[in-house]
Amino acid sequence: MTDTTLDLGPQTLVVARLAEAVTDAHLADPTPCPRYAVRHLLGHLLGLAVAFRDAGRKDLGATTDTSPDAALPDIGPGWREDLPKVLDELAGAWRDPAAWTGTTRAGGVDLPGGVAGAVTADELVVHGWDLARATGQPYTPDPAALEAAHGFLLAAAQEGERGEGIFGPVVPVPSGAPLLDRTIGLSGRDPGWTRPA
Repeated sequence: MTDTTLDLGPQTLVVARLAEAVTDAHLADPTPCPRYAVRHLLGHLLGLAVAFRDAGRKDLGATTDTSPDAALPDIGPGWREDLPKVLDELAGAWRDPAAWTGTTRAGGVDLPGGVAGAVTADELVVHGWDLARATGQPYTPDPAALEAAHGFLLAAAQEGERGEGIFGPVVPVPSGAPLLDRTIGLSGRDPGWTRPA
């Protein structure tokens, strides 16, 4: 999926800034993820940041063995301090070239390091979009992370069942659409999703 390393720091910073602007009034609002309110999306982001931090460090155990579908994620009282800290640690872990080599594990699945890095970029880009849309914020992902996410999702859609992305059926998007829209469509989301009025 990726033959080179990627600095995930710019994208973790984008996600951290989006989360910083979330108010308590947003927490029960719907998101493009059908099962998740904003609070669950934030809980998922926190959990995946820990899991992929540890995957990058090759520190395998409970955090890398647990399926993201094991339980509905949620936030605790310290999430505003915890999320940016863990996102920064995630970026630091993947700045080590060793993170991109050998094998690691995330969500209970063994992966080559380079694939795990691409999955990390994808999770950060797509869930950053989810959070921005759910809370009415503008969203400009890091271009390098967006390219990695698009490449990963395109390959996954081509390898999977016809028309099926890793998050659900691919949503058709015109080939001339912006790369972010094409990436979101490949993730199984409608790029035109907006929060209900």
